[in-house]
Amino acid sequence: MLPINIHKMLTVSELNHTAKQLLEQNIPLMWIRGEISNLKCYPSGHWYFSLKDATAQVRCVLFSHKNQYIEWQPQDGMQVELLALVTLYEPRGEFQLNVETIRRAGLGQLFETFEKLKFKLEQAGLFNPAHKKTLPGFPRQIGVITSPNTAALRDVLVTLYRRQPSLPVIIYPTSVQGKQSTENIVSAIQLANIRAECDVLILCRGGGSIEDLWAFNEEMVALAIYASTIPIICGVGHETDFTIADFVADLRAPTPTGAAELASKDYRELTQYTHLLQQRIIRSAAHRIELAMQQVDILSHRLIYPGNRIRSQSLQLNHLNDRFMKNWMYQIERKQWKLMDIIQRLIASSPNILSKIYNHNQLAARFLSAISRHCETQTIRLNHLQAQLSQLNPQSVLSRGYSIAYSQENTIIRDSKQLHPGERIRVKFAHGACEADIAKLDNA
Repeated sequence: MLPINIHKMLTVSELNHTAKQLLEQNIPLMWIRGEISNLKCYPSGHWYFSLKDATAQVRCVLFSHKNQYIEWQPQDGMQVELLALVTLYEPRGEFQLNVETIRRAGLGQLFETFEKLKFKLEQAGLFNPAHKKTLPGFPRQIGVITSPNTAALRDVLVTLYRRQPSLPVIIYPTSVQGKQSTENIVSAIQLANIRAECDVLILCRGGGSIEDLWAFNEEMVALAIYASTIPIICGVGHETDFTIADFVADLRAPTPTGAAELASKDYRELTQYTHLLQQRIIRSAAHRIELAMQQVDILSHRLIYPGNRIRSQSLQLNHLNDRFMKNWMYQIERKQWKLMDIIQRLIASSPNILSKIYNHNQLAARFLSAISRHCETQTIRLNHLQAQLSQLNPQSVLSRGYSIAYSQENTIIRDSKQLHPGERIRVKFAHGACEADIAKLDNA
């Protein structure tokens, strides 16, 4: 709810604007029932009227962009139901209803009944596509269930005659509006099934209000359509009209004329299709004949007199035998030449064994002589080196009366300057050794 400051001074415009906001924000869009009075239709297309009951009335407006979808003309004194928004016309401060849509009184209950029955039958499986029967491609006879002497029947008959003049049609006359129409439609459907003289049934009627079409929203009619063994096309009302019969029928058509078109084949299309098939058959037959003729020609060329065939094969055999013998002789000659070449090469490359043995013996004797000379030379050199080594051997020097003196560090003493009086040294002889103390040094 809008906050209102009671201490603030408002203008009339502000008051009306606030009142309008209060109404529109606190009263939702709703249905209202009453009687039309003082209806005025302006050139702009807008409708202005009052909605009243026994004790009160309210001004209403239905603008042109909303009333253009209403298929009937309201009149004064007519009981109606409005879907409207409660508001205030600010310039005059008048309380009014902005109407969204309007319907004749009682339609709300009819729509509610329609939706309940639709839900019930849908849950029972009457709308299931699996239960719908397939229409025959070429029906032998069509039945029409409708009221005689109506525009809907004339449209159906004219359409069937235009599309398929030779197709027989049986009419099952019945009332399609009024109190007895429901029982009459059910009886007509049952009669058509008992007589079983039609391949397809067309259930149709022209357009009208929901009350006019209500017979097709009855449960009895829906059950009769569902129980029919003959496929039923439902063409009731205009394209925008939907009835329970449309949902239960095996096929729905937007109009009676559309139902006739769905039930029949256009003979011009059939003639054209037949001509097309005829041309295809002719072309196929001609193609097969041409193919067979080609096969005959091929077989005739392949057909040869047996004697001629034997002579031809004999000549071919002799020719092949000659080629075989020539090729065989050529191969033998090639192998012989190759063998001779190998023999010549073998003879040219065969070794002289005796000469090789003699040369081997000569080389062996020369090798042994060289080895002997080399050994003698090395022996002489070895003896010479051994003599030199003996002369250089310290032991040989010692045997001639010499000795070697070693310091305490075990180094050879070569100069008396390396010694000090009182120092102990070790003296090695050719045989044995001794230790001596230095008593006196002579450095001369």
